Amino acid sequence: MSAIDDISFDHAGLLRFITAGSVDDGKSTLIGRLLHDSKSIFEDQLSAITHTTRRRGMEGVDLSLLTDGLQAEREQGITIDVAYRYFATPKRKFIIADTPGHEQYTRNMVTGASTANLAIILIDARKGVLTQSRRHAYLASLVGIPHLVVAVNKMDLVDYSREIFDSICKDFARFAAGLKLGSIAYIPMSALHGDMVVDRGDMLDWYQGSTLMDLLENIPIDHDLNLEDFRFPVQLVCRPQTEELHDFRGYMGRIESGSVSVGDEVKVLPSGLISRIKEIVTYDGNVDRAAAPQSITITIEDHLDISRGDMFVKSVAAPRVTRELNAMLCWLSEQSLDPRRKYLIKHTTRTVKAMVSGIDYRIDVNTLDHEAANTLKMNDIGLVALKMQQPLVCDPYQQNHATGSFIVIDEVSNNTVAAGMILAETG
Repeated sequence: MSAIDDISFDHAGLLRFITAGSVDDGKSTLIGRLLHDSKSIFEDQLSAITHTTRRRGMEGVDLSLLTDGLQAEREQGITIDVAYRYFATPKRKFIIADTPGHEQYTRNMVTGASTANLAIILIDARKGVLTQSRRHAYLASLVGIPHLVVAVNKMDLVDYSREIFDSICKDFARFAAGLKLGSIAYIPMSALHGDMVVDRGDMLDWYQGSTLMDLLENIPIDHDLNLEDFRFPVQLVCRPQTEELHDFRGYMGRIESGSVSVGDEVKVLPSGLISRIKEIVTYDGNVDRAAAPQSITITIEDHLDISRGDMFVKSVAAPRVTRELNAMLCWLSEQSLDPRRKYLIKHTTRTVKAMVSGIDYRIDVNTLDHEAANTLKMNDIGLVALKMQQPLVCDPYQQNHATGSFIVIDEVSNNTVAAGMILAETG
């Protein structure tokens, strides 16, 4: 048995997902079960956690030790940071982010969820839908995770009751109806005993749906990427100083969404200059067409003034070019937001100076109530207005995650202090 050696994943074959829930719902045990039952751990890892389990006076194997890798976590019995794990099955490759359950680690969950295709929210069958369950569902909707799995865990402790499962599903569905969530699947399980995780087990015959692993292997994720709107932020202008390539001027970067072909008319923003694609160069040579999320070099037919931070787009459904925007901001720093200060906004490959011109409200992530605020503290989420010194080329986050998100940087310390999601224009 071997773990993954090569983690150069392609988009279609890779599922990124997070696990979330309240404290002690079994997130780490679930991930351990996925890794163990899919034969995705080394023998020496299994031997080490077996030894640790016995040293603690416990029977069997404590699979949660596969993810609770920090000594502090093991001593306290809680997960205090985002733990990433990689594994694969014959059908698909996976990156798991095990996110903490405490409210004070909201920023950690937002970080882990920002690139996820799917979120698993664990609910203890004995406790039902808790405040933390609602909070994590809200955060999943905030960052636009397209697929949600409600895993009702510890069914073994309620005698695998179908009535209890159905009641929890109805309770969660009533709350979720008010959120912008994509597909939601409900699965009863026992991560401790393995029922409905990788194998079906013998105790949930009344449940006819997929196991968690079946769902993870087969859920479609190709459409999670925006394949319609061409967005190509320039990372680097390539001008080789060689005799044979003396006249070459290429624009390097990654296609964040959409596709482009040789001969296509493109617009460069924020300048608005127009040209056509002359060449598309990849690692394997020239191609006629490229699509997200490929990294490429393009050349154009005209000599234009283009630099890092500019963006190639197509005229149809062009993004907004603006110096003002509204955004949901998740504050990450221990130092609170100071509206009197200037910050740096890093958006795609462009970095500009900006100020917070207003804070509309702060969200109570437990009740989802909107509260008046004049600052944001660590783990706070609020709606803010921003003014930039130079324009950004952006889309609403719900339309395009790559061009609808940004980070805020303290220009003095160079620390990342917030993550933002751009809202659509109103009015």
